[in-house]
Amino acid sequence: MASITLGGNPIHTSGELPTVGSQLADFKLVQNDLSVASLSNFAGKKLVLNIFPSIDTGTCATSVRKFNESASNLENTTVLCISRDLPFAQKRFCGAEGLENVINLSDFQAGDFGKTNGLEIVDGPLAGLHSRAIIVVDANGKITHTEQVAEIAHEPNYEAALAAL
Repeated sequence: MASITLGGNPIHTSGELPTVGSQLADFKLVQNDLSVASLSNFAGKKLVLNIFPSIDTGTCATSVRKFNESASNLENTTVLCISRDLPFAQKRFCGAEGLENVINLSDFQAGDFGKTNGLEIVDGPLAGLHSRAIIVVDANGKITHTEQVAEIAHEPNYEAALAAL
């Protein structure tokens, strides 16, 4: 269980992020068209998993915008923005913002992605949502970088994530 804060108040996650050097566990997440994506959909690609509580908060929206900007310059890399938001909200946000370089994926159905990767917030006002975290994966599915953002209202370390590619 990771200890993080929300507005300086302690909250906890369901576990720890997967370790660097391990394989990313397969997942089933819902795309904007309601089809299901799994890790195999991104085989052979490097991945940046930008994970956050909700697209409708300022910090989450900023992280999606910043990774969208970076993604256009990344070779053989896909940025996945993962939350428990409904796919409709994710699609609305990216459409309104003109963001086309990231892929939104929703864990709304059962939250299995969050539970498997130790990301589910288990107490406090955001219980059930995902914590803010980054997981970077190489083209073989091996994790090369993780970051559990200590204060949920803070942005992740974009430079460290991109350097791990």
